[in-house]
Amino acid sequence: MIQRIAIVGVGLLGSAVASRLLAGGFAVTGYDSRPEQLRGLGPRGLRPASSPKDAVSGADAVFTILPSLETVERVILGPEGLLQSLPRAATLIQMSTISPTLTRRLGEAAASAGIGFLDAPMSGTSAMVERGDCTIFAGGDAALVDACRPLFAAIAKRTVHVGPIGSASLAKLATNLLVGLNTAALAEALVLGVKGGLTPQALLDILKDSAAASKMVDIRGPLMVEHRFDPQMKLDLFLKDFRLMLEEAQRLGVALPLTSLTQQICAATAAAGRGGEDLAALITTLERLSGLGPE
Repeated sequence: MIQRIAIVGVGLLGSAVASRLLAGGFAVTGYDSRPEQLRGLGPRGLRPASSPKDAVSGADAVFTILPSLETVERVILGPEGLLQSLPRAATLIQMSTISPTLTRRLGEAAASAGIGFLDAPMSGTSAMVERGDCTIFAGGDAALVDACRPLFAAIAKRTVHVGPIGSASLAKLATNLLVGLNTAALAEALVLGVKGGLTPQALLDILKDSAAASKMVDIRGPLMVEHRFDPQMKLDLFLKDFRLMLEEAQRLGVALPLTSLTQQICAATAAAGRGGEDLAALITTLERLSGLGPE
């Protein structure tokens, strides 16, 4: 039975996952390169660790929720990586959004080390994860996925076994592609309406109750209308996702013209100093191009 959990990477998503697991009665140890990330979870029962090796000692399952491919690769495959320190009976659950290619390489390395491995990214903002309104995509051995379902049920409303290792990462990229395009389309709709004289909130209310309704309208619409860009998903991190989408598309021979354009809008927004804000901040670039924002 899985009871002792380690989380390596306790940022926005990692904190939300830790909160769900603690509420579900699991014993959770966390490590982050920024120790201040752990302070808010201490009163809720999280045990802080001084290193990844310390975090995973005695763990039944280990989540990695890290910001970049380079960090994931170093933490798992490096000379002092998790494959060197994990208990052999533990399951390594990789939740970061990374490339299917790297995911398959991690799975092969884990298999060689005799460690169970699942490719298990989540679909949902940190706020959605915090309230359990998210989906986990799972790639890997079906029996191992089933063994981890009680753990996943504490985090998400649904877990989908997509297929072999790498398939869940591809599903996550496809999902984030649509999230990005929906967010950009929503921003364009709001800018068009406001430039024509519509009240932003009134237009948003119309969109929510129309054929254009979507989760992005519900989640990022209010952020855009209020110009409140506290990060639920940082723009800089989404730029990393766009890069992964376009690289995978090139590998597969798939044209993604809308994704390429949206990536450029996001890159311009980050260049204007908004990379640490939520993806919704891309509306500021469209406002500026339309004469609605500061030059």
